[in-house]
Amino acid sequence: MSDNVTITSEKSTAEKTPIARQTLLEEANRLIQNYNDYLHGMIATDVDQKNGILVFKGDYFLDDNGLPTLKTTAVFNMFKHLAHELSEKYVLID
Repeated sequence: MSDNVTITSEKSTAEKTPIARQTLLEEANRLIQNYNDYLHGMIATDVDQKNGILVFKGDYFLDDNGLPTLKTTAVFNMFKHLAHELSEKYVLID
């Protein structure tokens, strides 16, 4: 019987490309605008990095009472997509 080994496709921080916050936001917003389900006004305005994962922030299209709208799910899914795609490639340097 052999030992189990977990194989992961995540790159270590050393293998990721360092990138400035503004440059990353510009790339993220290009991806957003070229996305099939793009909604007018959907934009990433900030990004943080937590435990190697990029967390994008922006308008979630909440209603006047602060509750989610139909657009909220689309924005959440887009930011999740960006986190998945870009966290594999980049590490923030600022």
